[in-house]
Amino acid sequence: MSEYGLQLREKQKAKFIYGVLEKPFRNYYAKAERMSGMVGENLLAMLECRLDNVLFRAGFGRTRRETRQIVDHKHVLVNGKCVNIPSYLVKAGDVITIKEKVKDSQRYKDILEVTGGRLVPEWLEADQENLTATVKQVPTREMIDVPVNEMLIVELYSK
Repeated sequence: MSEYGLQLREKQKAKFIYGVLEKPFRNYYAKAERMSGMVGENLLAMLECRLDNVLFRAGFGRTRRETRQIVDHKHVLVNGKCVNIPSYLVKAGDVITIKEKVKDSQRYKDILEVTGGRLVPEWLEADQENLTATVKQVPTREMIDVPVNEMLIVELYSK
């Protein structure tokens, strides 16, 4: 496979893992370029801080698609305010909770049964009983365990 093919495959893999389409992914890349530090690490940190991904990491959904739907259905509060945008970027110190009126539904009991043993990353603090999560810090590359070589993505976009 050509070098371009490897770079493209890596980008497609990242897009698929996080469930992001081409245009928003390109926008994340442009934003990561403007930030200080390594572009690839900034890109992965931004993708990791998406609200749908944070809920997935906290164990409030079996898949990222399911957490995306949970956000769309207005079941999520960030710092006490209702947020229904899955791409909302959370910051360090943000508290994410599931609304009181849906906490006791069978859906969340089933989800917690499946995701109960899932490891929560160190940059996130999750309380499974109360369905709350706190972002302790923005994740660094060492804390992100996705099998993506971000340098290939940077090489692809920097052409």
